[in-house]
Amino acid sequence: MLSTRYGLVMVSMAAALVAACGGGSSSPSTTSTTSTTQPPPPAKNGNVAMLVSDASTEDWATIGVKILSIALVPQGGGSNVTVYTAPTPVPVTNLVELDQIAELLGNVSVPVGTYTSAVLTISANPTDILLTVAPDPEVGFAAAAGSTIASTDIQVQHTQGSGSSLTTAASVNFVSPLVVTTTSNNALDLEFDLSHPAFLIGHVPAGGGSTIWAVNFEGPVRHHPLRDVRRLVLRHMYGDVSSISSDNTSITIAKEYPTEPPVNPETAVMGSQSVQILADATNGTIFYDMDAGTRTVIENFSTEASLVGKNVRVAARYQENGTLVATRIWASSEFNTVWLSPEGHVLHVNDTTNVVIVANEMGRPVALTVNAGTQFFFREPQNPAVDSAPIGMGPAFLAAHNLVRGFKIHATVVNVLDTPLVAQSIDIETAAYDGAISAADMTGFTYTHNFRTLSDDYVYTLDYIAAASANGTDNHGNPIKGYVWWNFAYPTLLTSGPDAISDFIAATDGSVNFGGIVGVVPSLGVSYATWNDPANAGGWAAAATVLLPANVPLGVPTALADNAFSMTALGGTMPVTVDVSTTTGSATLVYQVDRTNGIVTVSPIDITTSTGLNDLSNALAAGALTKVFGVPQANANLKAYVIAYFTGDLPAL
Repeated sequence: MLSTRYGLVMVSMAAALVAACGGGSSSPSTTSTTSTTQPPPPAKNGNVAMLVSDASTEDWATIGVKILSIALVPQGGGSNVTVYTAPTPVPVTNLVELDQIAELLGNVSVPVGTYTSAVLTISANPTDILLTVAPDPEVGFAAAAGSTIASTDIQVQHTQGSGSSLTTAASVNFVSPLVVTTTSNNALDLEFDLSHPAFLIGHVPAGGGSTIWAVNFEGPVRHHPLRDVRRLVLRHMYGDVSSISSDNTSITIAKEYPTEPPVNPETAVMGSQSVQILADATNGTIFYDMDAGTRTVIENFSTEASLVGKNVRVAARYQENGTLVATRIWASSEFNTVWLSPEGHVLHVNDTTNVVIVANEMGRPVALTVNAGTQFFFREPQNPAVDSAPIGMGPAFLAAHNLVRGFKIHATVVNVLDTPLVAQSIDIETAAYDGAISAADMTGFTYTHNFRTLSDDYVYTLDYIAAASANGTDNHGNPIKGYVWWNFAYPTLLTSGPDAISDFIAATDGSVNFGGIVGVVPSLGVSYATWNDPANAGGWAAAATVLLPANVPLGVPTALADNAFSMTALGGTMPVTVDVSTTTGSATLVYQVDRTNGIVTVSPIDITTSTGLNDLSNALAAGALTKVFGVPQANANLKAYVIAYFTGDLPAL
């Protein structure tokens, strides 16, 4: 059995002139030579905000990693410029909680210049990778619900170093160079592609034995340009308030991270960065004093002098000039009080009992009761007035099916001692519908998603957002209006404009049929919805859709001929033609997965070369057990995005 994890992690670096965001304690490290008789000229720097983010998963509650450093590679040579160095101890970033949202690591000063790529250094010790299974994973998942994967069953690929100092490097070339100036407002996304079938592989041996989870950071990283920092949805950040500005407009916090895995009571890991956060002088910042149990709306911090020295949790957004503005702040003298607020993906919604179940990062379900006072917010930072105001209240919001399984939320409870917990507010950070796509027309389309728990199944029709609705910018920085979509394999090839909907209909009208218990493989996708668009006032409408490759069961292939082969999936009765691309830049990704003597090795095969293509041809001709991830085509063929073939100890069927 081969298990992989669907999702997408995006390491985002928003390079901007954000002097008002506060300086960090980390400095960029460079190697240079200066004259001994004349002092060097003052360094010219721009500020870079370091963030990480990802997408949803049904199977994992925690995928925890330790990002040790991030460095930029200058154009034309020279030493790499380290723009982020983790504090000690190194905090664990739970990628599952970053579902299309970003966690601000801090702000650092970067030398002016042009950079063409980045290198992320990640701890590769198995003990530093935390994997906890979700409370209700997919049927057939290779680990028990809510279980924690033992470090002895985790193997990180392509490691460097020895002993307990193993690291791995993830490199990515930029689609276009990053130009940092003292006056520019740039943004850089590095997508850590957790949906990549070679990122996290659970190898269950056919002959019995433990499941080995191979974690591969080399390859599933790519550049996806981000043009507008105002659209970044930031994860709630934690910190210790170090000061209030003399004009009471802002606070400065020392960044903190919760301990991973969580402890009871939860404690903070101190970061190395300071972040300045403004109050919302126009729309007001909702301020929750968790110790006093009060809720007020403030436009500055003149009445909050006692905030210095307290722990805070902050929901913030970027402004165009790169400054951070708080929409909501929670404060307490104890870190555990501001942290103890269920965060995770919605697991179940019962609109009869008015109970929402959230899967937290420990793999445990947390029940939240929604009462008449519960406020629902939707994070839409590019629209400050919307970001600051509730979109609904109480049980009526649930009854209208406006909250479903898979949404990413961060809740605040009225009293942490209540049984059951009562939700004071629920921040909807990502409103994602996904599953099999059908009935696409010029108005909308339908998602069908079947879960392990049948009561969570839904068939939901989404309208496209209105053609005149602003929807970010394209890869050239031009404003986009109306619905957009892209193929998962090519995130920079955005389809927008007047033909976007008709092209989407054409792209989703294919299907593949293996027959037997495998049956039809439909078009799959995930759509990110927005609230109260003119296309659906008081409800959700699809702003963007990502078409996903189908996860086809293991199969037996025939020989490769004319860049195609036939494969019969195990459990199927009919062969399907699989198309393979060898074109540089859009080639099918091929991996050899070998398990020998308890060691799993994931090796990329470059089929744009004669050697790599010959390796694939030989494996297929020999009938190697093969797994394909691909997109169904209108001609009933499967266009392969990833092919994995297995050697050594074969996986269980």
